[in-house]
Amino acid sequence: MQYSEAIFTFHFSADYEQDLLYQGLADLGFESFVDNVAYIPTAQLDEAAVRHFCETSGLAELTEIRQCADENWNAAWEAEHPVEELPLGVRITPHCAFGAGHHETTRMMVTELVSRFADGARLQGCRVLDMGCGTGVLGIMAAKCGAEVTAVDIDDKSVKNTLENAADNAVTIRAIEAATVPVAHYHLILANIHRNILIEQMPDYSACLQAGDELWVSGFYETDIPSLTAAAQAVGLRLVAERQDGDWRMLVFIK
Repeated sequence: MQYSEAIFTFHFSADYEQDLLYQGLADLGFESFVDNVAYIPTAQLDEAAVRHFCETSGLAELTEIRQCADENWNAAWEAEHPVEELPLGVRITPHCAFGAGHHETTRMMVTELVSRFADGARLQGCRVLDMGCGTGVLGIMAAKCGAEVTAVDIDDKSVKNTLENAADNAVTIRAIEAATVPVAHYHLILANIHRNILIEQMPDYSACLQAGDELWVSGFYETDIPSLTAAAQAVGLRLVAERQDGDWRMLVFIK
């Protein structure tokens, strides 16, 4: 997959505004950020939309957009995100994929998994979907807790990275490249994705859950909670818990 990199000049008056910029760019299809550079699959790039967002938000100025070779993408990402040490002895090496365990959204999911399922008893034999798997960190943590895991990502590099990290952590995960939710019954769905995708896929999540099964979502701010909750309630999912880490939020729904 060919990527482009967009270079920005920031205009922040407060630290949290960088997260707001990254969230807005993520909604436009950007997948990762290294300092003032954002990366996006070239086929998804809409330069006019990016410039409009920068102008209306006042958070940054788009300085330049250019193609980047795969090896440059790899080098930039790996330099910014070294091997991560996580609970349960999990080690994640990120290659071109977001979610090595260092970000607040991933950290909330990992903390919830470990606090509830570290003994492996409750997830033993359960089917877990890691939707938007990135490096595979959430699926690997679930597998360490005893689950049978399916990991899905739209990027073939993320799928490959997930399989590599699973092997390094001595767990077996089924990882596939797809943009939609694989139809099956899951006891737990983990979706650390952008708000708009979560809302769009909410009916698909619900269709794959049965009474008592759970959906965990993260990757958004407090202001996004009402729209996410409304979308979930419309398809039979009930909000049972909310987590916070900095400006980011995580929601737990039950079918």
